[in-house]
Amino acid sequence: MSNIAAETSRVAEQAQGVLLGVWDAELFSIGAAVVTTGRVVGALATVAAALLLAWLSGRALRRFESRNDGVNRASVYALGRLVRYVFIAIGIVLALEWLGVDAGKFTVVAGALGVGLGFGLQSIFNNFVSGVILLFDRSLKVGDFVQLESGVHGEVRDINIRATRITTNDNLDILVPNAEFVSGRVTNWTLRDGFRRLRVPFGVAYGTDKEVVKAAAIEAAAQVPFTLALEGPRRPQVWLVGFGDSSLDFQLVVWITNEATKRPSAVQAAYNWELESALARHGIEIPFPQRDLHLRSGTLDSLRAEDDGAVTAGAPKSSRRPKARGAPVKPGNDAKEDVLQTDALRDEPAAGTNDHAKDER
Repeated sequence: MSNIAAETSRVAEQAQGVLLGVWDAELFSIGAAVVTTGRVVGALATVAAALLLAWLSGRALRRFESRNDGVNRASVYALGRLVRYVFIAIGIVLALEWLGVDAGKFTVVAGALGVGLGFGLQSIFNNFVSGVILLFDRSLKVGDFVQLESGVHGEVRDINIRATRITTNDNLDILVPNAEFVSGRVTNWTLRDGFRRLRVPFGVAYGTDKEVVKAAAIEAAAQVPFTLALEGPRRPQVWLVGFGDSSLDFQLVVWITNEATKRPSAVQAAYNWELESALARHGIEIPFPQRDLHLRSGTLDSLRAEDDGAVTAGAPKSSRRPKARGAPVKPGNDAKEDVLQTDALRDEPAAGTNDHAKDER
């Protein structure tokens, strides 16, 4: 038994020596600091622990938000992102300490980072700073329905380090750089509250009673579930906004609910549907473009002359006048008749020719 114990102890010492050799193996050096395998493992473990703590803190905040309905969702989201960034920053600093990089070495890193920002990382750094601004600025938060200058519109789902994720009503995820929200023009439809006024244009034929049009439009608004209120200061209204070429131009002005604000196309289609049905029930005509054609008397005379010329051109050849002398002759019976008539004209003396010849004699 003593021999087995001694052999086991010797093997354990050899394994420990091998592990210590691997742990202290030199990989590279940063200035005067020598980076070994143990330092690299410690740095990676520190970063992994920081990421794990960041994930656990975010999960705890989400659980807190789900259990408390009165908590501001945007504030919880911003706090979770801030805690995540803090843990990651602490993990990176501790990892550098594991590698043997002291505080004095950060000046070299800062200089290199400045050169990198000047050349290729400027856009990335700009998006990062813009993302931090968005987290602390109350002008944009998760859950808002926004529209950008490029025409992209949808609900804000995530504000990440580089880009913000927007989900459209077609369930498409669009990643927009954070700098576009800070430097560009953004229309936030739900910044203060979700209620918005919608204008639905439509037209009716001239001569239609305006009061009947108003009643029909109000009935259409009452049939749409997106209408916020039928009475009070936000009740539906009907405006006569213009006189078109073929129609009286109206607008149905309604206030819509919070959920309807995030579905502009579907809401517009719903009001158009009910408007067409209500106008049809009241016998109101929806006009189509019409044009009146006015002709002057000279124009009519020219058209008649063209018609007479077309009829003459289409008459039979036998009814035409004899062809002039020297005109080309086409083969056929009609051509023979034309030749005979031309010869007869040629042999027949002109009026006054014989008398003049007698006087000369």
